[in-house]
Amino acid sequence: MYHEGQISYEPLPLPDRAEMTDSEMRAAAEAFFDLMKRRHTVREFSDRAVPEEIIARCVETAGRAPSGANHQPWHFVAISDPAMKGEIRRAAEAEEEKFYAGGAGDEWLKALEPIGTGVSKPHLEIAPWLIVIFAQRYGVTKEGTRYKNYYVPESVGIATGFLIAALHNAGLSALTHTPNPMRFLNGLCDRPESEKPVMILAVGHPAAEATVPAVAKLKKPLDEILTVRR
Repeated sequence: MYHEGQISYEPLPLPDRAEMTDSEMRAAAEAFFDLMKRRHTVREFSDRAVPEEIIARCVETAGRAPSGANHQPWHFVAISDPAMKGEIRRAAEAEEEKFYAGGAGDEWLKALEPIGTGVSKPHLEIAPWLIVIFAQRYGVTKEGTRYKNYYVPESVGIATGFLIAALHNAGLSALTHTPNPMRFLNGLCDRPESEKPVMILAVGHPAAEATVPAVAKLKKPLDEILTVRR
């Protein structure tokens, strides 16, 4: 994290070193792959409550992600208040109406057809939690001095990946939502101008009738996403 003044480099012995055999590493890699391949994005949520401490721990896990210069340029706003969720839904749907009315362009709308998305976003109210992810474009000290953050999109993207994995590991489902533009979230969440909202995660348990688009099960094979140079 950012420190004012001169901070010297101080190396520490690596804590929490993992000592695993090759077979143990293979087993761990397979177990995590098996966990993550069962992660699905859903749009139909149950209203079953999720304890706040579970959300907090998952966000704390996201906070362990690496970041540029260790500035940790992110902030997460977790919302369970029904009235606030309703405000977010109304504002998001207002932007979505313009998006689907042509603002997105024909190519983008065609790409979304197999996913089954549309203007209506009831999950923003039904899901017990919304987590709004903000990227801190720059930091401000308590004295009001502005300082630079580094690799902000990359850092926030990694932290978001940690968060989604942590939520899935806790038995929860999450839906990424990115209305465009999203500046209305700064006011609703009382976040400063220095922060840019990048995503809303709807979080909770899937409804009994939850479905996934068939196309979402089509994943690129390994040989299309991995190149190995020996």
